[in-house]
Amino acid sequence: MSGAVAGPDGGLRCPWGLATADYVAYHDTEWGRPVRGDDALYERLCLEAFQSGLSWLTILRKREGFRAAFAGFHIAKVAEFGAADAERLLADEGIIRNRAKIEATLANAKTLAGWAPGDLDRLIWSHAPGAQESGRGRAAPESMAQIPAVTPESTALAKALKKEGIRFVGPTTAYALMQACGLVNDHLGGCVARELT
Repeated sequence: MSGAVAGPDGGLRCPWGLATADYVAYHDTEWGRPVRGDDALYERLCLEAFQSGLSWLTILRKREGFRAAFAGFHIAKVAEFGAADAERLLADEGIIRNRAKIEATLANAKTLAGWAPGDLDRLIWSHAPGAQESGRGRAAPESMAQIPAVTPESTALAKALKKEGIRFVGPTTAYALMQACGLVNDHLGGCVARELT
């Protein structure tokens, strides 16, 4: 399971992208494609934080529940949530009911609501590695072992977010965000999705 593997259609994919139908769809149409916009990046940041310690498949399968519970991840709307909303979220079986993660999601929305439009997008994308060093400019990884869990850029991004008051994001979560949102291209060499990102 180290290199790209043939899927049911014969196309080569990253091994993790073949584990379930949910993963195939996410791998082929979303993971590694550039995500722009404050609300879209806030959603991804929140979902990556909720994933911490869990399977990403759990998050994918609860994604619509998260969107319903958190007002579509519209920063301005979530920033208006209060104590009653926090209690409602803790009782919502459609999401991960972790108090620390829920509180961080609400606190982050309140922080981000005070930022100028585009600031979150600019901050995150300012940490994309340069074209010569990034997953977009470097040689494609040939095995999962060649893909890092943390990079200097993800460490810097986590520090920058924390400095601005964003909670529940460390270097590993930041790198997962960078992969998911297309700041780097970590699809394996030969993967059908690599050229589409």
